[in-house]
Amino acid sequence: MSFPQNVFFRTSSGIRIFLTANIQTNARANFIGSLWMVLAMAAFAIEDMFLKAASQTLPVGQILIIFGMAGAIIFAMIAKINNEQLYTPQVSSTPMKVRAIFEVSGRLFYILAISLTPLSSATAILQATPIVVVAGAALVFREKVGWRRWTAIFIGLIGVIIILQPGTDSFSVLSILAVLGMLGLAGRDLASRAAPSSLSASILGFYGFLCVIIAGGLFSLWESKSFIIPETQGMIYLAGAISFGVLAYTSLMKAMRTGEVSAVTPFRYTRLLFGVTIGVLLFDETLSIPMLIGCALIVVSGLFIMWRSKKVKA
Repeated sequence: MSFPQNVFFRTSSGIRIFLTANIQTNARANFIGSLWMVLAMAAFAIEDMFLKAASQTLPVGQILIIFGMAGAIIFAMIAKINNEQLYTPQVSSTPMKVRAIFEVSGRLFYILAISLTPLSSATAILQATPIVVVAGAALVFREKVGWRRWTAIFIGLIGVIIILQPGTDSFSVLSILAVLGMLGLAGRDLASRAAPSSLSASILGFYGFLCVIIAGGLFSLWESKSFIIPETQGMIYLAGAISFGVLAYTSLMKAMRTGEVSAVTPFRYTRLLFGVTIGVLLFDETLSIPMLIGCALIVVSGLFIMWRSKKVKA
């Protein structure tokens, strides 16, 4: 990077002052970005809480359709305010079609997971998404991943297996739903990398929520349950899920655009803390030793992969 000549001072101490000010600016941006990320993860956890509560009285397909419609309308309004066109030729590109398929499967299976299985375990398994994304980037996009990161990937996946506990009395076939949801969302993130850069976050959000509607429609056909008029409590749960879902997505975009990605991304794992806390306090869930061990392996592996990726790029 080059600087205008009038930026530099004649003395070396003057140059140090300039560099110190620049470092402080980056540190402040990273701190603010980290706060946005923590807020996003807290909002996502609360969104999951409301969706789980709503699923106790409403069909899952109906929840997905209402949730998707509200989110699509909100992001369409945001795009309109920003003078963005909802449809452009880039929307029909192959990466966007692949993204839609993964979005439908990821959203459907994850919401089924949080409605039918403990919220804490579903949230824990979801934290393996960044690990799977790195593995997928190496296999699909031929990104270079050394043996250290591959080792961390395998350790993180072992953590998922420990949480599932296959072959034991604690194993539940329904827990596979969280794995399928996690794989779907990881595929969506990979497809998003290949999506045209001209598509803004609001446009991606709009089509993402349209996919939620499709997921709800498909599951409703398979489930064959009649829609019901939500009672006051059910409407409150849906409104809460929608509100915190939009807040979470907006905060996530703020986080990724405020600080350095390597500085704010590790705070994604605070979602695990929020999700487990909500599961234990509000849904009377218990934490087993295998689950705690599995969570630790996933988080440590994910953080190591991020640290190693930053070091390799340096």
